[in-house]
Amino acid sequence: MTDDDMASGRTAEGSFVLRETDLPADGWDDARGRLRWRTLFSAGSTPTRGMVTGVAELPEGGFLALHRHDQAETYYVLSGRGVVVLEGAEYEVGPGSTVFVPGRAEHGARNTGDEPLRVHYVLDADDFAEVEYEFS
Repeated sequence: MTDDDMASGRTAEGSFVLRETDLPADGWDDARGRLRWRTLFSAGSTPTRGMVTGVAELPEGGFLALHRHDQAETYYVLSGRGVVVLEGAEYEVGPGSTVFVPGRAEHGARNTGDEPLRVHYVLDADDFAEVEYEFS
């Protein structure tokens, strides 16, 4: 293992460690939502397959509009308070809440608290670029 490998968090076996804050942020501030996210693992940017993971942050008053996509998805709430909408039903969520969204199920989220709503998400895809959002 080289010094560069150790600095990047790579191991000799091909596993590695990333820091969320070292990754570029993306986001929307329009009808699709008001949120930012960082994709952690995705075949387009990491040597991984089988899942896409990341952390989304909805600021106070932020939201992700109702949408659907082919891939199943999970959420794990890291911090903050909010509401997740699944097929028309609303569920309050907070730290430790976990959500399963089947593929093609309509879903969305909004921050109802006074601090950012931070959610770790996992999508059943190799690459984030494969996920086609269809907004309601």
